[in-house]
Amino acid sequence: MYKFKKIDPYDWFCGPGSHISIDKLFSNILTLRLCLNLGIHEVTVYAFSIENFKRSKEEVDGLMELARQKFSRLLTEQENLEKHGVCIRVLGDLTLLPTDLQQLIAKAVVATKAHNKCFLNVCFAYTSRHEIANAVKEMAWGVEQGLIKPSDVSEVLLSECLYSSNSPNPDLLIRTSGEVRLSDFLLWQTSYSCLVFQSVLWPEYSFWNLCEAVLQYQLSYRSLQKAGDLHREGQALQQMEADRTCVAELLQHRGNGKPMDAQSRQKELLNYTASREERVHCFLNALQHKRDTVFSDLSSQAVLA
Repeated sequence: MYKFKKIDPYDWFCGPGSHISIDKLFSNILTLRLCLNLGIHEVTVYAFSIENFKRSKEEVDGLMELARQKFSRLLTEQENLEKHGVCIRVLGDLTLLPTDLQQLIAKAVVATKAHNKCFLNVCFAYTSRHEIANAVKEMAWGVEQGLIKPSDVSEVLLSECLYSSNSPNPDLLIRTSGEVRLSDFLLWQTSYSCLVFQSVLWPEYSFWNLCEAVLQYQLSYRSLQKAGDLHREGQALQQMEADRTCVAELLQHRGNGKPMDAQSRQKELLNYTASREERVHCFLNALQHKRDTVFSDLSSQAVLA
């Protein structure tokens, strides 16, 4: 059996049976354990879309209250989470949520941050388009702060600025409930993932449904790997060409009228690539620190409250 890095079962909190969906989601530590037996160490679930804020105030308020209850319950199960090494991450725009719910979420994230046996990513107040737009804003912040140059912006760097930057791209995405659309879920990350559409509703999702999806992934494994490898090779070539262009422009501005031999140009290219990689590394560290600080501050506020 092929080993997985990540799987993404997908459904909403909202809609018919939404109470069951939330209960099912937060009881999915068992599902994580079943996934571990299949070599799957990371699971991402689509819990609440930003689009669902367009529903009635009563419905949204009710779902926010239910989320409070479930995250509060998670905090009472820290010993069990630690025992099984479950790390909980919440991906989305927390600023759209009530402050007290932000604090509860932050406490759950901070409390399990050091766990590393398996990972449960909960997409909450999330859409993929919002995530991609936020990643662009993060890169603009990096340029504004002088951490990176506009020429450092790339497809690879955008991937590193997504909410999911600490996770590998999904190997397998499962869409339940008979729907055949992704509804703005992990659009960037699943370009080379196996997409499986199943008619079963998420509350009734079983181990055997999971096995069926895994089998479909296995049957598609070689073609998916080949496509992904080709894409990564293309990204590397694009970055090399971008670096060459930047070096050529630098040499032109610095030029003394004398042509530079190939060996000297190669040395300049290597120096430029190393400096770009160092800038990007420092920027990503600063970005991670900024995000960690948000969670730490919210968690501290929850304790004080």
